[in-house]
Amino acid sequence: MQDVPHIPVLYREVLENFSDVKSGIIIDCTMGYGGHSSMILEANPHIKLIGIDQDQTAIDFSTNRLKKYGDRAEIRKGRFSSVIKDIIKECGVGNIRGVLADIGVSSLQLDQKDRGFSYESDNLDMRMDRDAPLSAMSVVNDYSTKELERVIWEYGELRNYKKIASFIALNRPFSSAKELSGALSPMLPKDKRIHPATLLMQAIRIEVNNELGELESLLESIKEAKFSNAKIAIISFHSLEDRVVKNTFTKWKENCICPPEAMRCLCANNYSLGKILTKKPIMAQDDELKQNPRSRSAKMRVFNMESQK
Repeated sequence: MQDVPHIPVLYREVLENFSDVKSGIIIDCTMGYGGHSSMILEANPHIKLIGIDQDQTAIDFSTNRLKKYGDRAEIRKGRFSSVIKDIIKECGVGNIRGVLADIGVSSLQLDQKDRGFSYESDNLDMRMDRDAPLSAMSVVNDYSTKELERVIWEYGELRNYKKIASFIALNRPFSSAKELSGALSPMLPKDKRIHPATLLMQAIRIEVNNELGELESLLESIKEAKFSNAKIAIISFHSLEDRVVKNTFTKWKENCICPPEAMRCLCANNYSLGKILTKKPIMAQDDELKQNPRSRSAKMRVFNMESQK
């Protein structure tokens, strides 16, 4: 474990978007190593923050990091898609003023080679929760060729997904991410900006942790809660995740929910949950890109949920 944690992505932009939250509760759905959480607590001295994470290593680290904030900081373990429902029920919709979710694997998890997230890892794991039953080892070595094709195409968007899936099925078992990425290197896309195995590893990781399903479930929980005055900020690193957030926010802002073929509005035209605060996704500035190259893929979209009519 690093003694000095990394600076979280889009840290200035996150602080700016929550700067007007003067009281109440902000939920950090993907607390990780407490980067965003500690900055929000420091910048907003009268709020309480509840952090959620499924990684016990991250929880142990952040518990120590955030202890100086006393009872202003609370940490819950579990998948954010289910834990947030408990928090909403316990704390009340009116007390929650912000929700932040930084979707994806943390830099420190990537750097810990024993976790199996990196293409250089001697393991093949990728579980954010080490107690979860499904690992990358299971996906790579046990999935059928058709299942592998689905994962590689849907989550990695690799055009030669059938060839890759067939190669894996014919040459397994694989015991490490390093072995897998090395064997597949000749048929993976070459891009100077990223390692050839990045998209493949990303696809497997998304499957292992059900990342898109978790994101969709989180957004559904937020919609059902109907916060009266809360900012929802979602940071994504993958085009599929960003598309889910963009499309969801677009639906949330619409007053009319009648089908497009309807001749006239029959739904009362008052279904809007609020307004989109980011016409385009917020991306890292040049100085952050130089300091943290991993931030180049980060996109943040922000929605302000308002009192329902």
